[in-house]
Amino acid sequence: MVSAVFDNKVLSDTPLGLYCHVPFCVDTCDFCAFYQQKPRRNDISRFLDGIERELALSPPTRPASTFFWGGGTPGILKPDALRRLGTAFLTANKGVLPVEWSVEMSPATVSLARLDALREIGVTRISLGVQSFDEETLSALGRRHTPRQIRQAWEWIRAAGFRDVSMDLIFAVPGQEETRWSTDLAEAVRLGPDHISTYCLTFEEDTALYVKLSKGRVNVDSEREAAMYRRTWAFLEAQGYGQYEISNFARSGHACIHNVNTWRMAEWQGYGPAAASQVGGRRFQNPANLDAWLRGIDLGDLVHEQVVTLSPPLLLADAIIFGLRMNEGVDLDTLGQRFGAAVPVALRALGENLNKEGLIFAENGRWKASLEGRLRADAIGAAVLECF
Repeated sequence: MVSAVFDNKVLSDTPLGLYCHVPFCVDTCDFCAFYQQKPRRNDISRFLDGIERELALSPPTRPASTFFWGGGTPGILKPDALRRLGTAFLTANKGVLPVEWSVEMSPATVSLARLDALREIGVTRISLGVQSFDEETLSALGRRHTPRQIRQAWEWIRAAGFRDVSMDLIFAVPGQEETRWSTDLAEAVRLGPDHISTYCLTFEEDTALYVKLSKGRVNVDSEREAAMYRRTWAFLEAQGYGQYEISNFARSGHACIHNVNTWRMAEWQGYGPAAASQVGGRRFQNPANLDAWLRGIDLGDLVHEQVVTLSPPLLLADAIIFGLRMNEGVDLDTLGQRFGAAVPVALRALGENLNKEGLIFAENGRWKASLEGRLRADAIGAAVLECF
């Protein structure tokens, strides 16, 4: 069994991560439900001004151990804008470099100058949104980059010498036969990333693919999805990539610390429109609109939406649900003590039933999902939530 080990010594009891949502994209991919928009005149300058002021109005509660920039397309920013954004985050973090600093990039926006800027400010991890090496699959997803751009971007990223480089791939795309998916996996492994994320396509509302689904132009095949999951897990394991979460695989020492901390219900502060936070006993989201987000900043009164007060039982439930998505599993009593919440009797009974059904392995209060359990993670999560 390959192990995707990360260094637990860098993780405190309650790590803090900072997230930045860069909402700009040249085009909207057919599967994407994240808030994004085409940058209009002066929008990027307004965004950078807003981030600097938001960081001043709501600084990190303590130095953060990880930064993560997502989107949108953070790589759409020009080199000087990337430097300015990086300086703002480092200043807010009291000059402390994070242990891990991740930036998502699209192959079409990768350039030598942008990579130089990211290295200069201290970025350690690049996550490249490949999705597929196949032109037909890329077209079905509404992606605008080409296989040639992927390979050129990859060559430049590797030459730049970042500590961790990851690829994102998507499977179960309409029209994508299993052989095409296998070819994508093989090409990804040939290029040799440190980390691979493989996501089963989901049809989110307000996306072009969801419209096609609702009109019957594409369909969902659960059996095909399950077969592709199994093939993916077996293949990547054989190639030296340890699965540490349902969709994530890494060579030893290259798991994404920021995401692991999130799944463990640590704390994170989000900056930028649509960015989510879990900090100070609350979970909330910024407005998913550049102008609405800026209005709150202009008034010195940040707008937070979908605000939830985090009770001990809620944190315990979420830690179990997300923890079961990770191969390390969860220790119920340890989590109960951490959050100061009693483990419900109904939850222990659920564990006995899941164990009998072969969906989890339960021993001495520690639960780990089986392969079949990982395939049914959403259903197990819903059942866990009903126990609280």
